[in-house]
Amino acid sequence: MTLPLLTPSSRQFDPGNWPIRTYNAQNGSEIRLLYGSQRYNLMLNLTYQNIADSDAELFLADYYSKNGTYQSFTLTSAESIAMFRGWQGTPAALLQPEGVEWRYDEPPKIESVFPGVSTVQIVLRGVI
Repeated sequence: MTLPLLTPSSRQFDPGNWPIRTYNAQNGSEIRLLYGSQRYNLMLNLTYQNIADSDAELFLADYYSKNGTYQSFTLTSAESIAMFRGWQGTPAALLQPEGVEWRYDEPPKIESVFPGVSTVQIVLRGVI
């Protein structure tokens, strides 16, 4: 199963951070150590407003096919293009850092707007 190839009405992207540890001495000096070469906690929050209930069901089907928040996956180029349609930058540079896969961070949230129309919000977390 794949994510529906719909364009989100809004998106939020958090590029994550590298594993850093900060130590402070009594004199106020600071030492920062980098503990790895890969970013972690990348977050992608997508909202699909006023879509058909049948399309909203596709998000649930994809979530179920990935065993909820358990299974990680790589976005296909078609999924990436659909998610970032309207973005003027390069989605690949944002979405596919070396070795990063995605997983659902939480179940999709579905709000019934009126009969036959729903709003869906999904949150994906980038994992190594």
